[in-house]
Amino acid sequence: MPLTVQPILPAFGAECSGLDLTQPLSSDQLRQITDAMDKYGVTVWRDTGMTDEQHIAFSRNFGYLERVPKRPEGQRTRLPYRELFDASNLDLDGNITRDPAAIEYRKGDRLWHTDTAFMTKRTSYSLLMAHQVPSEGGQTWFADTRQAYEDLPEETKELLEGKTGINSLWWSRKQAGADIPEEEINERFKAEHPLVHVHRGSGRKALFIAAHTMDVKGMDKEEGRALIKQLIEHCTQPQYVFNVEWNVGDMVIWDNLCTMHRGGDFDAANEKRDMRRTTVREGTEPHTMETGDDPYTELFSRSPETVDINKARDAGR
Repeated sequence: MPLTVQPILPAFGAECSGLDLTQPLSSDQLRQITDAMDKYGVTVWRDTGMTDEQHIAFSRNFGYLERVPKRPEGQRTRLPYRELFDASNLDLDGNITRDPAAIEYRKGDRLWHTDTAFMTKRTSYSLLMAHQVPSEGGQTWFADTRQAYEDLPEETKELLEGKTGINSLWWSRKQAGADIPEEEINERFKAEHPLVHVHRGSGRKALFIAAHTMDVKGMDKEEGRALIKQLIEHCTQPQYVFNVEWNVGDMVIWDNLCTMHRGGDFDAANEKRDMRRTTVREGTEPHTMETGDDPYTELFSRSPETVDINKARDAGR
């Protein structure tokens, strides 16, 4: 059965059906998926019926999967595979977390961002799967950074030419309200990426900028941060944005290199939201397995105390 594609906006976002993602796919079927991703940037797949194992196996079709920070032997994790990033509000026992560090850390998800822009090696696809959803709220919002770039005034495009953004995970957490001194952020790792790049799949230019973007290299801090704010506000105007209402079993794939996204509010203190994400490293080959390259472990080993989830979990063991 061929892939069926129903656009959400004229050239951004699409609901897809017709393929069984729980089964091995042919090269032609995978090409249909990547063609849809190149055109629409976000694809929504309803009621997939996928297990964790099938989620990971399907994701490997698109490249090397990033892994969550390695835990010392004998320490528990909620999810059984390091390829699954836990985007829930749950603790290790599957209960709603009351850990202040975890709650503080997750607030950053409500800001417009691109996954792992704070790492040297960027993420291409993110594949997010819903296992439990709240009774209301908890949507995910997406913004089109290709069309937003194309609609910029020419003088702004000229200003952005050759500019580099400086990105920090801890900066986005600070913007979301975490009490992290800027001096502490400056002591930690930051990644540099062009503010504008050519999206490989479509050949179109796109902005690569969001909540992790702290400064513009070579620009005065105040001027650079005003520019970042202006660009995020431009990209998230209604004509570039849609949201996904989740049901259990739904999967959404988005291309971080031509989109921004943010999580919607819900009653996180009283309702469970169990979301699990795989992330594909840009420029890697399908079915690439573990390489020994583990940058997340190093990054999170120096978390600011305010948002040090692992330290809080260890204290509760």
